[in-house]
Parts: sequence; C-alpha cells; structure tokens
Amino acid sequence: MANGGRAHWEHVYETKAENELSWFQEHPSISLDLIRATGMKPNSAIIDIGGGESRLVDALLDEGFHALTVLDLSETALAAAKARLGPRSAKVTWIAADVTVWEPSKSYDLWHDRAAFHFFTDTAERRAYAERVTRAVRPGGHVIIGTFAPDGPGRCSGLSVLRHDAASIGAVLGDKFALVESRREDHVTPAGATQRFQFSLFRRIA
Repeated sequence: MANGGRAHWEHVYETKAENELSWFQEHPSISLDLIRATGMKPNSAIIDIGGGESRLVDALLDEGFHALTVLDLSETALAAAKARLGPRSAKVTWIAADVTVWEPSKSYDLWHDRAAFHFFTDTAERRAYAERVTRAVRPGGHVIIGTFAPDGPGRCSGLSVLRHDAASIGAVLGDKFALVESRREDHVTPAGATQRFQFSLFRRIA
C-alpha cells in the first residue's frame, strides 16, 4: 500500500513515544481555529481521520463536543489515546480502519484530517478516500484537510508523500465541495525542524 499499511504504522507507534513523532502537537491551534470557523455545535458529529495519538480529541472534549469519532489505521495509537484520556475515552467512538476501505455507518458534520491524506500517493487510494468523504459528510457539512504544502517535506515516517495545495485537494474531492479558506502553517517538530503545512477548509454544497 502506498500509505505504508497497518504493519508500518503499528511499528511506528510501538517504537516511538508520542513526543518523538514529527507530527506531534501539544495544542492543535490551527485545527481548532478552523473547526470554530465552521460554527460546529457541541452535538455536531465530528470525525478525526488518522487521529492516532493526536491531542485534538482532548481539546474538543474540553470545549464541550460530545459526538466525536477518531479513526486510525493503528490499534496501538488508538490505545495510547484512550489511555491518555482515561474515563473520558468512553465519550469517543474509536475506529481502527484504513479510511480508503472503511464503510461509514453514519453521517458527519465535520471531517478533519491532519497529515493522513498526503500519504496517499496512489491515484486509486485518493479516489477511494474522496468516495468515503462524500459518503460520510452530509450536505452542508465541512471538510478540513491538512497536508504538507508544496514547499513542505517530500517524505515522512520513511514514506514518500504527495504534497498539496487547496486546488489539488479540491480536484480530488470533486465539485460537491467548495473551498472556504486555506491557511499555511510552519509546524516545528519535536526535533526542532520546520515543516510547511497547508490546511484547506471545504464545505459540501451538494
């Protein structure tokens, strides 16, 4: 698989501490800003794709959201997030799955993905991803996708990535989604390197 497959990601999360992962963020400020900009309510259904050990779910719980789902390929990453949250983990739906073959069983108001989509370097995988977005996000809902920017790294976690801007993501999602805004972020890794990201916010219009 172009995205490394389950064994690759289990190994990553089994052998590295949370703050040794290049994508680690103590506080996901830009994601929270964009989520707030959509006007999501506490009962809005939000799914975090590739959420893994991300602290976004903690922050959303802190802000009163209570219809949260985290999907990741790695059982190890999800287990670590559950352990960190303790009893609060029962308030979250956890799904261990490859998003490109996952079958959504409900509709969501917001789809969030920070640093998963850029691992899909294969055209068929990107098409399958877009099909899941379309099936999972209700009309009027929103999609936030953060990836390495065109001037960002070409590899991550030992894998090649496909860098994006708002236009290239929009081309994959198709004409049911309209761009609302796009932002750049210079992410400083725990090792001190700077990685250039872009975050694009779309609204489903049809």
